[in-house]
Amino acid sequence: MWKTARMRKAVLFVFALLVVATVGGSFYMIDYALAPNPNRADMDGRIGRLCSEHPEVVGWLDSLRENGLLRDTFVTMSSQERHHAYYVANPQAHGRIALLLHGWRDNSIGMLHIGHIYHRLMGCNILLPDFHAHGQSDGKLIQMGWKDRSDILRWVGVAEQLFRDSVYPSSMVLHGISMGAAAAMYVSGENTPDCVKCFVEDCGYTSVWDEFRYELREEFGLPSFPLLFAASALCKWRNGWSFGEADAVASVSRCHKPMLFIHGDSDTFVPSWMVHPCYDAKPQPKELWVTKGCDHNRSYTDYRLIYINKVSTFVGKYL
Repeated sequence: MWKTARMRKAVLFVFALLVVATVGGSFYMIDYALAPNPNRADMDGRIGRLCSEHPEVVGWLDSLRENGLLRDTFVTMSSQERHHAYYVANPQAHGRIALLLHGWRDNSIGMLHIGHIYHRLMGCNILLPDFHAHGQSDGKLIQMGWKDRSDILRWVGVAEQLFRDSVYPSSMVLHGISMGAAAAMYVSGENTPDCVKCFVEDCGYTSVWDEFRYELREEFGLPSFPLLFAASALCKWRNGWSFGEADAVASVSRCHKPMLFIHGDSDTFVPSWMVHPCYDAKPQPKELWVTKGCDHNRSYTDYRLIYINKVSTFVGKYL
């Protein structure tokens, strides 16, 4: 009896330790994955890094800034948060708009090299919003593109107002990279306005669950159970969404508007296999470009001229 009681206490003690470790690990995982970049509002620093990484945009960007053409706006979302975006009008756009969606822990400036394609080379108006908890937008925790769906649809309406053309109706592409690509796929599964004509997703993930499971294994050598399950439940309790419901494959399966999928075949952050379930689930029309030897978010950098040609050719058919 005495030995049995001791064993029972030992088992309960170990179980309690596991529970405490799992709960503590869940809080750590949420903070690790969803905490904003502490320098998220340093726009000047981000411009400096952008110009260093993409010198081809320096002349264009300097001209925009010197002439006061790179403007910003703040919009109140349904959550009553104030969100920020940069925008640049093009007098020759004829209603064409590119809504550009940045990646995880980045900000709107990080999409200006893509903005250069649409504004300088394709003659479009461009709008570059900061996601919730990114850049100059309000928010305490990153939403991984999933709960950002309604914010993006709000930006679609804002873009129509900003770039209203009395002659030409609005026609819009949503182009996202990494988390922004996942967000574009999530939005594509919603009832999007008629002005949204097509999507470009560059290295987006199949789901938040899949991405976090991959990172948990690759970065920490841990299985998904029990930590990922507990962290997802904690996210649902604290933030109103779970990792599994943020499912890009399910979203694109409901999308009948054109989408271009881009992914590097050497991506080790959002693994390259993730593009195939998304592409396979998406009804026509669609195109896929897998870039040889490219790591995460490197397709533009490594194949700049081909990237420009692929994007402008695809999008040009629908705008």
